Amino acid sequence: MTPAGYDSLRRELLRLKGLRVEIADQIEVARGHGDLSENGDYDAAKERSGMVEAKIRDLENRLASAEVIDPLSIKEPHKVLFGTTVVLEEIDTGEVRRFTIVGTEESDIGRGYISYDAPIGKALIGKELGDVARVSAPGGVREYEIRDILVEYAPSPALLEFGRVVEESTAS
Repeated sequence: MTPAGYDSLRRELLRLKGLRVEIADQIEVARGHGDLSENGDYDAAKERSGMVEAKIRDLENRLASAEVIDPLSIKEPHKVLFGTTVVLEEIDTGEVRRFTIVGTEESDIGRGYISYDAPIGKALIGKELGDVARVSAPGGVREYEIRDILVEYAPSPALLEFGRVVEESTAS
């Protein structure tokens, strides 16, 4: 994943960990309502606690096993690689599209971020300027010509100290 994707997951993890105190307070208030066997507030708070803890464990595991690749390390891309932005022209329609190849955690087709693991991502990886990528789609095979390959990654100001963020997260 990109440093931005890593940072997004890390921020979500911190947000969820911050909910622990709030949920613990909800459980304590619900306990004060009496008999726990028929206490809907208590059951709801315990269920929410379990869901948040499961999500925290999931995020911790994903962050621990994440391979962070900084697109800025790609100086002059000659091939479509993880982190590059590619400008495509659909051969049949002439429609021009722009996609950035990212990790599965970061994909958002509406914003032009496609996973390296998606069919179009797989078809594009390794292609060079002028190559044609063939993608199997529900409506049949689509062909895209690679018009440009570039690096447009701009980390947020919070990521400028990314090395420090990684060191902090691995220390905990």
